[in-house]
Amino acid sequence: MKLFHLVIACSLFVAACSPATLVTKSGQSGPKSEIVSPKNVILLIGDGMDDHQITIARNYLVGAQGRLTLDKLPHRSISQILTVADADPSQVLYVADSANSATAMATGKITSRGRIATTAGTDQDIATIVELAGAAGFKTGVVSTASVTDATPASFYAHVSARGCENPLMMKDALLYKRIKVDCSQDLKANGGLGSISEQLLNSQLDLALGGGLKHFSPKAEGSDLSVLERSNAAGFKVMTSVEQLTDAGMDKRWLGLFSPSTMPVRLRGEDARGAEKPKAGLNGLEKPEPMSCEKEPEFAGVPDLKLMTQRALSRLSHDNNKGFFLMIESASIDKQSHARKACGSIGEVAQLNEALDSALAFAETHPQTLIIVTADHGQAAQLIPELSVFSGFGFPVNTPGKIVRIRTPENALLVVNYATNDFMQAEHTGVNVPVLTNMVGRDLVPAMIAQPEIFGIMKDYLGL
Repeated sequence: MKLFHLVIACSLFVAACSPATLVTKSGQSGPKSEIVSPKNVILLIGDGMDDHQITIARNYLVGAQGRLTLDKLPHRSISQILTVADADPSQVLYVADSANSATAMATGKITSRGRIATTAGTDQDIATIVELAGAAGFKTGVVSTASVTDATPASFYAHVSARGCENPLMMKDALLYKRIKVDCSQDLKANGGLGSISEQLLNSQLDLALGGGLKHFSPKAEGSDLSVLERSNAAGFKVMTSVEQLTDAGMDKRWLGLFSPSTMPVRLRGEDARGAEKPKAGLNGLEKPEPMSCEKEPEFAGVPDLKLMTQRALSRLSHDNNKGFFLMIESASIDKQSHARKACGSIGEVAQLNEALDSALAFAETHPQTLIIVTADHGQAAQLIPELSVFSGFGFPVNTPGKIVRIRTPENALLVVNYATNDFMQAEHTGVNVPVLTNMVGRDLVPAMIAQPEIFGIMKDYLGL
């Protein structure tokens, strides 16, 4: 057993076996029934949600002069993203992925791309905010529109050398992005590891995990004739796969919501599922793609939205809870749709995060010691560019080397989004700073600029861990 796991286990034993000490309003300890208000932390992560993504979504959703709830939070900071090379952790890299950036927020440590709460180079497990909070008696949960085993949520409860090791069949000779070989054989239970990410979820401190990823619980658990899903009941989880089951779930068990095979369907898509397109050669130079509108994604109607998952998670974690909780909420497909160069999809997922924030703020109104932090893990490829270049007066066409999408907005204007990080099958992350937004509770806790690992320290200190 690695050292920090021994510490966590000891902490759990003390929390379970020590007599409860209640604190009165006067600050004196004693067997009084009056308990101070519990402290809660709600961390909302827009995956890939830099200021370009927010601006593009704002323009479409509420207009250029409108304001999202994101824009109205009383304190604004920025986060610098930090990454190192795995082969040489002293070597700085400038662009992160979701695994190492989520690990920074979950553990306070800088690591290399692809790692889930493990150190670069040495592959040591790092204690996460979920583990520390759970050991101290706080309830914990993760909510995501991706698979609950995807890089961002996994970094808060699991430890594995590569993000692609999401289920027992992916621990060796699996392919990330259908091409890059992944080998987590050192993390197999048979080799002294903790197993795949889905198996680790069952053994984690989590009181709930809601999102997609049913396919990662279907394989048999390592060394067992039962699937990971079949073992979830013994781990104390109530499995839910529908909106109705989520709405009606009781409060007596842990919750495992798996509402799609992998990433959950997005809310919006381009007309006829169009994304960005490369300008084509014409008689007058390169011709831009035809404008389009955003439309509803038909598959979205069959799954719970992020707002409902957030509301239910808040109800479950606050139920019969005088200690407090930690909850991470991720709108994952701001990033995933930007990789696919689908601006309408990203816009709809910013809208989902904004609605989840509305629910978090409503909860905080009746639970005043709730710290709300909204941020992103890294930047993404989307750029808002002019419909008519300032250089068009030169007398010849001026075009992007990338792919663009031209979206008709409710303001009867054209929103032009450019993807030019590469000319490959998917767009890439960027190394830009990302916003950090908080409610009033965070006003004096978050400086004007922070390094991403400091988010962990802010949350840890606020909960008194």
